Amino acid sequence: MRNSALVAFCFLGLVWGSNFIFVKWAALHITPVQITLLRVIFGFIPVVVYALWRGDLRWSQLRHGHHFVIMALLATALYYYAFARGTVLLPSGVAGMLSGAIPLFTLVCAFLFLREEPLGMGKMAGLVLGFLGVLLVAQPWSATGQIDIDGIGWMIGGSLSVGCSFVYSRKFISPLKLPAAALTTWQIGIGMVLLVLVTPLQGIGAVFDDHRAAAGLILGLGLCGTGLAYVAYYHIVENLGALAASSVTYVPPVVALLIGVALVGETIPLSGYIALVSILAGVGLIQWSSVRGYRAQRL
Repeated sequence: MRNSALVAFCFLGLVWGSNFIFVKWAALHITPVQITLLRVIFGFIPVVVYALWRGDLRWSQLRHGHHFVIMALLATALYYYAFARGTVLLPSGVAGMLSGAIPLFTLVCAFLFLREEPLGMGKMAGLVLGFLGVLLVAQPWSATGQIDIDGIGWMIGGSLSVGCSFVYSRKFISPLKLPAAALTTWQIGIGMVLLVLVTPLQGIGAVFDDHRAAAGLILGLGLCGTGLAYVAYYHIVENLGALAASSVTYVPPVVALLIGVALVGETIPLSGYIALVSILAGVGLIQWSSVRGYRAQRL
């Protein structure tokens, strides 16, 4: 099982890192909100099959429906939509780099809303280093405007949304002791319903006229990048532990950058590579400080 968990780890890093180029392909034909809806629809299929196979779903779980709605907004609808909007406006490699900053915003949200989460010098240093990397990507001081600041804003908004979802889950969902597969099924399912209600459907079928874009959206973003990605994540947690699962965040930004540069021909300046190292180093320092704090509490 450990070997299969390692395979799942590699799979997760690859599919999450390639999500950004799939969004770029689909955006040639349909809008970001339509991309988000189709991603969630095709991602819902393997998640609900997995939950049913495990026998984790219960109708009685719907008494927690208000929590599921909030998670559906924060961790599915708003998160995926913001990342789709940001990716459309940015080079895919840059968007992928910024996705690596999610743990930074999670820590900020935890500090603001969970007062039992002290920062400490290590986490503070990690935040400074990580956000320095974000600044190097955005370059607000640049007069040339090479990077779309609106795209940066959407990526930050998506990271902040999913960061808030982690904090909300810890405070309100974790005490419920629900199976993770059940929670994800309700979350994505309700998110899918919410997106159907607000998404204009006119022209949404245009993406299926382009076989490359359709395959990237259905298989890459939906089935693999959303549905199977959750299944793989749970498998890693069960067999390698939560820390190993969280460390997968290092892989997608690197994969996205490699795809953007090597396969698409995007030009990333030296500051972009420095920014990526800075973001990942900041995340690593935060995780290292968290592990040290947890071990110190146990001693």
